[in-house]
Amino acid sequence: MFRALGAADPPAAVEIDDETFERREILKHDSWAATGIYASATRRAICKFNRRQPILGLPMAWLGRRLAAREQGFMDRLAGIDGVPPSLGQVRVAGRRLDNAVARHFVDGHALRPDERVNAEFFPRFDRLLAEVHRRGVAHVDLHKRENILVDEAGRPHLIDFQISFALPAGSSLAARAFGGVLRVLQRCDAYHLLKHRMKHAPEPSRPTARDIDRMRPWWIRLHRSVAVPFRTVRRQCLVWLGIRSRSGQAGSEWFPEVAHR
Repeated sequence: MFRALGAADPPAAVEIDDETFERREILKHDSWAATGIYASATRRAICKFNRRQPILGLPMAWLGRRLAAREQGFMDRLAGIDGVPPSLGQVRVAGRRLDNAVARHFVDGHALRPDERVNAEFFPRFDRLLAEVHRRGVAHVDLHKRENILVDEAGRPHLIDFQISFALPAGSSLAARAFGGVLRVLQRCDAYHLLKHRMKHAPEPSRPTARDIDRMRPWWIRLHRSVAVPFRTVRRQCLVWLGIRSRSGQAGSEWFPEVAHR
């Protein structure tokens, strides 16, 4: 129930773009998806296999297909942006397409670490990256998580994990009128969370203060925190009691969580 693929592991080998990729490492296997590093003779890939295991007898394969199609759609929409790892296309096993799977370019680097100080160009680059994401009508939505920000070996930022992102249908004036305000709110949240990361990780001269952060915090985030923080605390305690998480809060179904961001 708590593993996306049930008792099965991600495939030992997959085909992407007419190349065979072999599984090198399972990064994470939780209730939503299983993610692994795959390598061909020429390159590496991150493959995510969304849920197909039923829950209490209820079919869930439809959800895995929907999640994969959603994330693929965002990768396609954001193709060509410097700092968004490109999609590698369809994932197949023995010639059969896996419609619950997505694959993207592997970034050599690491997730932004809790106490990391990045170089002076990191956040100006990130500002340009996020501005282009927003210009294409997308809000990331999950930018508060450090693990969605990668630092490559040259110290440059990369943004990953668009599964819960929000966008308006391209070319729809009706959707723009009806939901344009929602998009702007979520994009402002992205900018706020980037400012928080800048406060903690930017070099000293360019770092905003806590007062700057408080002044920029939208009212809806204040409201959300008043509800979400207590809920998250209770949820974590319940998961510990059920044995799904350790007392540290780490999910017992995750393997190699320290590199699951790549």
